[in-house]
Amino acid sequence: MTAAQPTGMAPLATLGQRVLARLVDTAVLVGLDLLMSAAVLGGAMSRPDDVSYGRQVLVGVLTFALYFAYEGAMTAARGQTLGKLMLRIRAARLADGAVPGQAGWTRAAVYALPGALAVLLVGPLFWLLNSLWCVWDRPYRQCLHDKAARTVVVTAV
Repeated sequence: MTAAQPTGMAPLATLGQRVLARLVDTAVLVGLDLLMSAAVLGGAMSRPDDVSYGRQVLVGVLTFALYFAYEGAMTAARGQTLGKLMLRIRAARLADGAVPGQAGWTRAAVYALPGALAVLLVGPLFWLLNSLWCVWDRPYRQCLHDKAARTVVVTAV
């Protein structure tokens, strides 16, 4: 079944395009985590048992704060993260197809910030549910972060 297309907007991105774009952006997240780990933990990275729980939490919180800044700034400004650029898709406001602007920050907050709660297991479970939501959502294949920001992901023209 084909998803409905919002009136006057580019076709919706496929699930495959969204997954591949998110994999690219996850690589960005992993890179940020490695940078934060190196900055905060330094030489202790090779001895994880010697690192305090507080420092590990600090790395996680800083990583997801930076990822929020990356996702929010890029989505607000152009509707595209690096992954979306590579896959030629973009986030668009559901109402008019425009670049999300301020809604890009809402979208990023709902997507990235729960990851900081990873130590409580809440973050990963929410992240998984959020990301999978577009599989069964109709008619616009929206994830929870799309719904919160009133956006859809469409092909970039």
